[in-house]
Amino acid sequence: MRDWPSGFLWGTGASSTQCEGAAPASDWIDWERAGHAPRSGGGNGFASRYAEDFARYAAAGLRQHRLSIEWARIEPEEGRRDPAAIEHYRDVLAAAHAAGVAPWVCLHHFTLPRWFAERGGFATARNREGAWRRHVEFVAETFGDRVAGWKPVNEPVAHAAAGWLGMGFAPGRDDFDEFAAVLENVQLANFEAAARLRQTGAPVASIHNLSTLHPLGEGAEPVAEVFDAVLWGSWLGIHREGVLRVPGRRPVECSALADAFDWLGFSYYSAMGIRADGTRAPYPADAPVSPLGYAIWPEGFRLVFERLQRELPGTPLLVSEYGLGTDDDSRRCEYLRAGLGIVAGVLAQGVDLRGFFHWTGVDNYEWLHGYDVTFGLFDRDRRPRASLDVLAAAATGSAPA
Repeated sequence: MRDWPSGFLWGTGASSTQCEGAAPASDWIDWERAGHAPRSGGGNGFASRYAEDFARYAAAGLRQHRLSIEWARIEPEEGRRDPAAIEHYRDVLAAAHAAGVAPWVCLHHFTLPRWFAERGGFATARNREGAWRRHVEFVAETFGDRVAGWKPVNEPVAHAAAGWLGMGFAPGRDDFDEFAAVLENVQLANFEAAARLRQTGAPVASIHNLSTLHPLGEGAEPVAEVFDAVLWGSWLGIHREGVLRVPGRRPVECSALADAFDWLGFSYYSAMGIRADGTRAPYPADAPVSPLGYAIWPEGFRLVFERLQRELPGTPLLVSEYGLGTDDDSRRCEYLRAGLGIVAGVLAQGVDLRGFFHWTGVDNYEWLHGYDVTFGLFDRDRRPRASLDVLAAAATGSAPA
């Protein structure tokens, strides 16, 4: 049995659209209706089953849970907020506390209110400085008393790439200049929100989607460097020196945001091979591949930690997401054990790692794949999987993980 640090956080992560279904006033429900994505329906039932889900997590020792408060639900039209939706989310947060689960809140997990998206979303500074800033202020004031921690924007690079580099997400654009503008604004939106949310007194962590990048073949090295400048460089500069650098854009001086986050949180799903033509490939080539096309290679998780130690020594870290989408739960168990072993090794080296959030608790909607890719420790009928036992053993110290 491993001895984990006192106060180490064990939890799960989810998002509103994926567990509650697309909001009626969101850009994602329009995307679904246009045939670009499977229908999300009512999600996995969390909107009505949240209390029992929290009880299940608490019983397994998973006493942290990250959810998202869906902007399109609480402000379906600009300036008109829905009292029922606001009360619903306050009830959800209260139920988490009642079950002994500390709720962490994300303000933006890929989807946006229709009205905000129609105005360009994060493609313009005006939207970020206006409607987004007002939204952050409202959420801080309205929910701050029931929030244990904040994770403002889920995977800023993934949001920009998915919608503006031809990856199948709304709004379905494929233009690098537009992508760069969105990335600049969503990174600033993330850090600006963190600075405001810290004022509530609850800790604030990021969710950067991180991979190790591996050039494949002749001519791939400079292309991989561009990928690296996006995936790592577009946020590292803010943390280190208060300067935002996005390829193709002028640097943005934002020294006041350098310490916006209490903890550097990240998600890990795979390493990434980069070819000279800019296409990606699973890495390593001989690793098994998940239904989402990710190489199943936990060693990349260790390499991300190593780079973070080099880039930001002494910075408190948080695993905001770690998980595997597969129907083979025995493989998930192996992947989870490997990840926990890496976490134990990092802690033994003295790295200031504060916690581990698994993606996800209950199987949910997986964007372009509907309900065909399962990530949960429980299935949608709330039947536990063996992988739950693996994580619960670590969280409770009840048996070797």
